[in-house]
Amino acid sequence: MIPPATLAYLSSPVLRPLWAAAHSRLARNGRTARGRLTLTSLDPPQREALGHLLDRIVTATHTVDLSQLDERLRTTAAGTGLLDVVEAVVGPVPDRRALASASRSQRAALRDHATAALTTAGLSGHAWAHEWMDQLWRQGLPARLPADDVHRVIEQAVATLARTVGEQARTWSRGELAQAVTGSAHGLDDDTTLARLVLRGLALALTGSPTLPTGAAERRALWDAAGVAGDTIATTVLACGLRPHGIAWLQERADIGAESHLTLREIRRLAPWSMPPQTVYVCENPRVLEAALDNGVRAPIVCTMGNPTTVTLALLDAITAAGHVTLAYHGDFDWPGIAIAARIMRRYPAAPWQFTAVHYREAVAQATRRGTPRQPLTGSPVQSPWDPALVVAMAEQNVAIHEEALIETLLADL
Repeated sequence: MIPPATLAYLSSPVLRPLWAAAHSRLARNGRTARGRLTLTSLDPPQREALGHLLDRIVTATHTVDLSQLDERLRTTAAGTGLLDVVEAVVGPVPDRRALASASRSQRAALRDHATAALTTAGLSGHAWAHEWMDQLWRQGLPARLPADDVHRVIEQAVATLARTVGEQARTWSRGELAQAVTGSAHGLDDDTTLARLVLRGLALALTGSPTLPTGAAERRALWDAAGVAGDTIATTVLACGLRPHGIAWLQERADIGAESHLTLREIRRLAPWSMPPQTVYVCENPRVLEAALDNGVRAPIVCTMGNPTTVTLALLDAITAAGHVTLAYHGDFDWPGIAIAARIMRRYPAAPWQFTAVHYREAVAQATRRGTPRQPLTGSPVQSPWDPALVVAMAEQNVAIHEEALIETLLADL
């Protein structure tokens, strides 16, 4: 222990610049007295006190060798080294190197835990899931929250993504989903950390963009595209030709060639759906369904009207649940259209409906013959697992062909 009188002398204000600088250097040095530090703008009283301590002449700018200072302090009345003196005068010296190493180890352990969560949830095979996790780590999630909170929020975020865009996907209200994942119907409210993490994952999974939606309308649209509804009656899905057993009014509308707009509440109220074995045609643009009805077609058709929303997914879930129904899908020959098709074909027993590389090349040739102005593809290419040649052909041709341009050939199948 440093004698009280000596400690009082060492604690004098005129020596404070030395101990403050030494405290910072010791923290960076792993609490070891080595290296040199330079003190500047020393006033006369400070120079005199430091000179007395070091037993040498000190100018306004002076460089101190820490190992030599450590040795000198041990030979003085202090009777101990630099570290003990600095801690007695200034306070505890942290070992920043050890802390940094421990922090790195903890971050690595948290990342391993997060990666294991992706594997358990069946998401490890999706590139977007790993990009999402990389983004969370780059943005410092492990540093902002205690380790236990990181474990919890990552597990809940992964579970939410698995239930919306993973192998466990189905349709939900947001309150139902939050209750299932967090135990609280408010666990996915907009102001929660969990909701923000999930929305980043959904953005990557559904749009390929790492940008978090900022407006309330954009956030609702993203939830809806993931099959998570805010309510059960505000939006509808467009369909025709559906003849489920026991639902007379839908059968009647199919018989007379009338379209139906179904709400999520209706779809759930009518469950379970019992459909005869058949193929249901799924299109992206409502003009296809409209043209089919105008031409007396009575085939069952569901229109996604772009990226399928919660109510659309709920209908497709209902009509394919018993396993007797397969889907035939067609959409726009552009990158968003391919992404939508891939999502449908991953989720359901579905096959391409005039939606292969051969059909794309025929569509481009038809547009050329008609003199239709070429529309280049925009955005980033995505994979077409049902026909890998399709994405190759589209990259080569660089022409977008929208579904309404192909109505005549689609109707021929119906």
